[in-house]
Amino acid sequence: MQLRSPLSIPRGVRPDAEIADRIYLIKNVPLLFATRQIRLLAAKAVLSHKQLVLLTPAACRFDKSLEKLLEDQPEIICREELR
Repeated sequence: MQLRSPLSIPRGVRPDAEIADRIYLIKNVPLLFATRQIRLLAAKAVLSHKQLVLLTPAACRFDKSLEKLLEDQPEIICREELR
């Protein structure tokens, strides 16, 4: 995933939290897709040398588009269970 510069991240795409070396995005949905928000935050994670953490309920399923993104970027994007 490549962007020209960190300034390429639109202002409307913000994570729920940024702590140390992690960028958190909380999604309380039954099915999650590889949305523009997730792709842009993954790019931001690459540029800032951080990891994007998707916090989702245990019952949340990932669409094939998001599963492919996770396979392509396993060191950048990870999933954690929302408690």
